Amino acid sequence: MHEENKAAANGCGKIRSGTQNGAALLALMEKTGYSIVQQNGQRKLGGPPPGWEGPPPPRGCEVFVGKIPRDMYEDELVPVFEKAGKIYELRLMMEFSGKFIGVCVSLDNCRLFIGAIPKDKKKEEILNEMKKVTEGVVDVIVYPNATDKTKNRGFAFVEYESHRAAAMARRRLIPGTFQPWGHTIQVDWADPEKVVDEETMQRVKVLYVRNLMISTTEDKIKAEFNKFKPGVVERVKKLRDYAFVHFFHREDAVAAMSVMNGKCIDGASIEVTLAKPVNKESSWKQHFNGQISPSSENLLVFPNKEDGTQKSLGKPASLSVRLNGQNSPSPPEAERSTYHIFPGIKLTPISMYSLKLNHFSSAVMHLEYFCHKNSWAPPEYCLYSTTSQDGKILLVYKVLISSIADDSQSYFMPEKLCTTVEDAKELAAQFTLLHL
Repeated sequence: MHEENKAAANGCGKIRSGTQNGAALLALMEKTGYSIVQQNGQRKLGGPPPGWEGPPPPRGCEVFVGKIPRDMYEDELVPVFEKAGKIYELRLMMEFSGKFIGVCVSLDNCRLFIGAIPKDKKKEEILNEMKKVTEGVVDVIVYPNATDKTKNRGFAFVEYESHRAAAMARRRLIPGTFQPWGHTIQVDWADPEKVVDEETMQRVKVLYVRNLMISTTEDKIKAEFNKFKPGVVERVKKLRDYAFVHFFHREDAVAAMSVMNGKCIDGASIEVTLAKPVNKESSWKQHFNGQISPSSENLLVFPNKEDGTQKSLGKPASLSVRLNGQNSPSPPEAERSTYHIFPGIKLTPISMYSLKLNHFSSAVMHLEYFCHKNSWAPPEYCLYSTTSQDGKILLVYKVLISSIADDSQSYFMPEKLCTTVEDAKELAAQFTLLHL
């Protein structure tokens, strides 16, 4: 038995207040051949296990287990987890007690979101700036402005070689400690990219086309994609500066992707990838790199921070049901519960902009949050009314979105009227998010 294993086992024995527990861990190591090493505030068992040949398991094979009682250790945990399969490595930290454990896929996130970047900066400038102050930079993802292709959208994604490198960079880039180009930037973890199994992707026959001109029409896109092989395109659905091109056959979609990626349409160099399907039964399915459901009839698209345009939303809200049964986007499913404020409880003032999206239960709040994140002015709502044939007052809001950076303005107004002010405002916010 290695001395470090004995030390680790004896160390945990002391924590558990008894040599019997330490002996149980020593017995586990003797029985299984696993080693236990204590480092960086955690204990690592295995990695690789005895007799392992070949590379470590790929990403996606690790799960996070939370709420483990503090008096449970490897000798009790290993038999439980081995029921699911052979353990490559187990890293243990003591945090929770007295609750059911929680298990989810562990996200090895290597990407950071960097906001409030000057819109005149090019990819190379941003890449060089990030490399100056952080280590392990692999790539920078920058998206052109929807209306002015010479500018970026005010944010970028920085890809790092490992999760550790990204975590260290995030700490280094905390606002106030680093100001590239004299600007205070925003730093956060990028939402993990949606992973679709290979079998599902093999059936996709829809292409996602990014970086189109606002003025480019669906007919023009269809004609361009039909050039390499006439009649292969079934239909095109365009939303602002991106579109979904539906093909009759998958092989034609794959061939068109290879031919059309990087081609110029109306002066814009387009990016073409396979669209990633999304579960229609789920709500607020978030994924990045600008790829969402290929089913345009059931597609609900909200802006996200990767390209300012993409987020698929599925589950219709009660408002959607009231609006003649039409599907319209609903806000994320937040926990709707109340809790008592007990005497002596500490309340800390915070800004709503420091919260996450799942804290918002309405599109109105989500739109305000989104405008702030993009350094835009708060949305302005203008109320209009008309009278129905049966004498009812019907209402609709027009929404004004102003960019503080370049003084540009955009107006959005849904094509449906509502009978209440609340529904009209919610629908207007949903419609605006849909088209940003």
